[in-house]
Amino acid sequence: QVQLVESGGGLVQSGGSLRLSCAASGSIFSIIAMGWYRQAPGKQRELVATINSGHSVNYADAVKGRFTISRDNAQNTAYLQMNSLKPEDTAVYYCNARLYTSISSWDDYWGQGTQVTVSS
Repeated sequence: QVQLVESGGGLVQSGGSLRLSCAASGSIFSIIAMGWYRQAPGKQRELVATINSGHSVNYADAVKGRFTISRDNAQNTAYLQMNSLKPEDTAVYYCNARLYTSISSWDDYWGQGTQVTVSS
């Protein structure tokens, strides 16, 4: 089994900052990529940022220049530094990990989600 535990969400004023963390544990052979997605009320889940094992990153246009994703491979942990937050960033943020549990078996895993609320 694989577990993803997220932390760092909360309530912040517009223009403020938050840092999310996601720690993966369990039967992990190797992690291909980790990422953050978000889902606002009444909307579909959308990609925020991803980072692969080589630390190549990808961002949604809406967060470019404001959010930074990073990863600690030794700790199987990913981070999302969110600066200049806007009310439209309000959502439940989910961590995702695509990983191998054995040399030939991989799957996608999700955290339980952490609420980020940005007040105007």
